[in-house]
Amino acid sequence: MDRPAALVPHHYLVLGGRGPEDVVADSRGRVLTGLEDGRIVRVDGVADPATARVEVLAETGGRPLGLELLPDDRLLVCDADLGLLRVELSDGTVRILADSVAGQPLRFASNVVALSDGSMYFTVSSRRYPLDQWIGDIVEHTGTGRLLRLAPDSETPEVLLEGLQFANGLAVSGDESFLVIAETGARRLTRYRLTGPRAGESDPFLENLPGMPDNLWRAGKGGPIWVSLAGPRVPPLDLLHRAAPAVRRGAARLAVRAPYRPTGMIGVLAVDDEGDVVHHLARRHSGFRFVTSVCRSGDHLILGSLWEHGIAVCEAPAPK
Repeated sequence: MDRPAALVPHHYLVLGGRGPEDVVADSRGRVLTGLEDGRIVRVDGVADPATARVEVLAETGGRPLGLELLPDDRLLVCDADLGLLRVELSDGTVRILADSVAGQPLRFASNVVALSDGSMYFTVSSRRYPLDQWIGDIVEHTGTGRLLRLAPDSETPEVLLEGLQFANGLAVSGDESFLVIAETGARRLTRYRLTGPRAGESDPFLENLPGMPDNLWRAGKGGPIWVSLAGPRVPPLDLLHRAAPAVRRGAARLAVRAPYRPTGMIGVLAVDDEGDVVHHLARRHSGFRFVTSVCRSGDHLILGSLWEHGIAVCEAPAPK
């Protein structure tokens, strides 16, 4: 992978709450995100911190993570506590679409995409660790992540793929022939085929990423898939993942008890539908840390973070 270009935040926008974990931009360049306290907010005018306005759209009552805008002024929300939700942006009404899988409560839903046929695909990061102990899954390398599908007018998700290493961000190809899944714990993107003779099969899409991929985002069908890198590669962690299960479990117990402090490294990638890297942007020492999402709004890249109290606004690279 080529040497990264600089990723330099221009300014920060404080949102009045912590942990804007996923960010998505609508057709008017407004940015939506969910906060730790359950609120869904929309930020208008992100380019100018003096006039930017933050509006509360809804309250889920849980912990919103991945978001997906629908064309009918609705928003899909993966809520770590409640499951898969749909929010009416006009009045803030919240409806639970799915809260169980095979008779078990649906927990730690992470990211979601909707296809043109009305079906919804979403990930579950871990079946062993809750959100506030996410680092335990990364350390133990449990492989309990899932990809699920909720058919139109159904309340029962179907499990399509299991054994994923902290399944996280999700994006769909321009022709809707496959999904791209971010496996944070394996530093890779995985392709899940939706059509063709290999439908239902998965294979590597992009491996050995320079950091741990988190949320994915793309604008329309023609643009690249933007990949946030939540943290750098950690060689000792790669070595631990090859250790015996008992060793990994012991290390995970220690990890969830230790205070977590993210590094100053931030990074994002843009990838096309062939799995080629179009852009690689990074910064080693940043005041804005733990970048868990990225989207584009006009001439800017917007960064979200599970850690910070706001979003960062950066200059977007020129198209290639």
